[in-house]
Amino acid sequence: MMMAKTSLNFVPGRNWIGRLLLFVALTLPTIAVAAEDDEKPAGEAGTVSYYRQIRPILQRSCSGCHQPAKLGGKLLLTSFEGLKKGGENGESFEPGDPDSSTIMLYITGEEPEMPLNEDPLPPEQVDLIGRWIKEGAKNDTPPSAVDSITAENPPKYANPPVITALAYSPDSKLLAVSGFHETLVHQADGSGLVGRLVGRSQRIESLSFSPDGKMIGAVGGTPALFGEVQFWNVADRKLISSITKTPDTLFGGCFSDKGDLFAFGAADNRARVIQVKDGKQIMRLDTHSDWVLNTTFSKKSDHLISVSRDMSMKLTIVESAQFVDNITSITPGALKGGLMAVQRHPLTEQVLTGGSDGQPNLYKIFRTRKRIIGDNFNHIRSYEKLPGRIFDMKFNKDGSMFVAGSSSATSGAARIYKTGTYDETKTNNGGGLGETRVETNKRSAEKMLVHELQGINGPVFAVAFRPDGAQVAVAGFDGHVRLFDVVTGKLVKDFVATDFAGTTTASK
Repeated sequence: MMMAKTSLNFVPGRNWIGRLLLFVALTLPTIAVAAEDDEKPAGEAGTVSYYRQIRPILQRSCSGCHQPAKLGGKLLLTSFEGLKKGGENGESFEPGDPDSSTIMLYITGEEPEMPLNEDPLPPEQVDLIGRWIKEGAKNDTPPSAVDSITAENPPKYANPPVITALAYSPDSKLLAVSGFHETLVHQADGSGLVGRLVGRSQRIESLSFSPDGKMIGAVGGTPALFGEVQFWNVADRKLISSITKTPDTLFGGCFSDKGDLFAFGAADNRARVIQVKDGKQIMRLDTHSDWVLNTTFSKKSDHLISVSRDMSMKLTIVESAQFVDNITSITPGALKGGLMAVQRHPLTEQVLTGGSDGQPNLYKIFRTRKRIIGDNFNHIRSYEKLPGRIFDMKFNKDGSMFVAGSSSATSGAARIYKTGTYDETKTNNGGGLGETRVETNKRSAEKMLVHELQGINGPVFAVAFRPDGAQVAVAGFDGHVRLFDVVTGKLVKDFVATDFAGTTTASK
């Protein structure tokens, strides 16, 4: 099972191993309980629960446009108080009288006005909201579950947050870092924090800049509640749009090369592609059998490559959602575990991938010979293994090198490799299975490791290669961002992603 990643913070004074044990002990039961609570029947005497039944509907279907960072209609739907107050059209509901309640007028009828540009709420959800109002519209939110984090009231950290994602801007001037409920925008050299993009998702699982550098795509969500894609304007640090998909966290977001499409995976075993301009979904992939953890586009952006905990890397046509091929071998035992990272080579139709076996592998995207049982013809080469499982991998701008980061639960590693140059139309394109295996093994035996990066303290969940090629960034469990010189492999900067003090914790 994939190691969970989170931005929860911990009791000051513990060492990071203790924090890791506490993280495992607290996070997994919490997620399990949240999932169970969502499935519980209505409250005592059959009454509808706002916290367990109404809040999830609003979070998944409505709060993308009605949240502190984007207050559509001056209506806030991320809290009971905001819902009760209403927006520019007055109070949202009249306790005991659903027929006179504004919210019911917007979500009922032949063509409901809300949710905007989305399918209407299912009849059973509309009925549930109506029943809740009729029963008095009571707030049963536990005090410990109140989430008051906004841009005006940003997270306060008792310890550095676990970092799950990093991304450099195309001009190499900025570095985006994941935090709790926010994306932290730093100067790329680590000289200072320049912006805090505070949103509603508690977890940010992946970050990417648009090709023109004008937007940041942040993917994540709140486990067992909703998954979200956020598009932020880099210049003014404002939320452009929030797209909610699925009742759980999203992973592995990426822009197409033109910046018009955005892809991501999800814990519902699916991958999706949306249009950046309006958030409209244009493709959904249903052929994986486990969580889809990362995605990337082919050079023409007409195909999507997705990787999953089901130990496969799949190729799908974007326009039709037609499954084309398993890029990886389908031979039992060829892969030793789930795949968690994938990125297309910047210049060629090749993809780099890695996962739970710690083995970086390079593949051709498109098959150049007929598949036969037992083949692995798309496999170009393997690279020296990292300890533990690979969480993230990134190419440099021309694809000649890449950086990979891994976690073995109690420690972590990051390495810089040479990629090598290979003609994918000729590689493994002749000879039988035995001959191609010999050819691949010969390439894989070549030493491509450039640097084993030193000074890393704990599991690594995120890496990034600065576009100018001068540095790589490495981060993970201890909340530090470490910048390394690519030529020498030396650590040049070590900084904490955000200020913290031992008095308040970002745990809600």
